Amino acid sequence: MHTRLFFLTALILLAAFGRIIPHPYNMSPIAAMGLLGSAYFSRKWMAFAIPFLGTWLSDLFINNVVYANLFTEFTWFYAGSEWIYGSYALIIMMGMFLFSTVSISRIMSGSILATTIFFLTTNFGAWLGNPLYPQSIEGLMMSYAAGLPFLQGSFFGDLFYSGILFGGFAFAGKQLNFPIAIKEQA
Repeated sequence: MHTRLFFLTALILLAAFGRIIPHPYNMSPIAAMGLLGSAYFSRKWMAFAIPFLGTWLSDLFINNVVYANLFTEFTWFYAGSEWIYGSYALIIMMGMFLFSTVSISRIMSGSILATTIFFLTTNFGAWLGNPLYPQSIEGLMMSYAAGLPFLQGSFFGDLFYSGILFGGFAFAGKQLNFPIAIKEQA
């Protein structure tokens, strides 16, 4: 069981650094990390903590190394990060309900729902926190319209990375001889 827990944790943390390599806008492994954690960690706090830790560590690197010129000082969190991380929390909670059993159809459904949750939550946050958008239904629709160009990357990224992470975990379980169909009890 310790091999399973170690591999699950390592896979999620390693996937977070997929954000550092060049990729199309919003095509990242973050939602898939949350879905994988929600499907296989039995301890709910780990389903949140491990994907959040991976996301935050990659954010630290991106904000303070890759895009250091955009910030005047070391950046622990960026403006609007509460909406981003809030959407990840909602995705993980959704996954906890969805993955009573893991199947291809549930993985695909989870990916599509994750894309929808991320899009609706983060663009709502952009509308609420940006004075350029009128605080009206029209302003909210403007915010959602502005987010549409990024929706395709999120959609395909969530499907792609969910396939890679869930498939990689199942493959590793067979190769390393640990159970994949149960949640970790360690």
